[in-house]
Amino acid sequence: MANEILKGAFFHHIALRAKDYDASMRFYRDALGMTCKGEWGSKGERGSMLLIGNGGIIELYEGGTEDLPEDFETRNGCFFHLAIAVDDVDAAYRKALDAGAREKIAPTDNVIGSVPPMPIRMAFVYGLDGELIEFFQDR
Repeated sequence: MANEILKGAFFHHIALRAKDYDASMRFYRDALGMTCKGEWGSKGERGSMLLIGNGGIIELYEGGTEDLPEDFETRNGCFFHLAIAVDDVDAAYRKALDAGAREKIAPTDNVIGSVPPMPIRMAFVYGLDGELIEFFQDR
């Protein structure tokens, strides 16, 4: 459904600051199959746009300095996870863990109690910088 107020609007990207830019680049590009659309900057200030697929982008920046606090998911104004729609939640979850991600929630079937109910399959992992990644599939 089109947004009638913000004509032409769609979700373009989310930005992530990485403690280890090269490791995060390998994780998203090599393990999860994203394509680097472009990279800029010099050592210590690098950035890139990684194509997730089907239009979504992660903008990756170098220079992360601190680990996320344990309660980051409950902070006001915090985008607390990145959901990536995939055809196979289990395969995406395994690939992420094999590449160094940490488990939060193993693949599971669920029904979101909305009207109408929405059956889904999902899994959550923590990425290399503690970012929370959800692999999501409509059922």
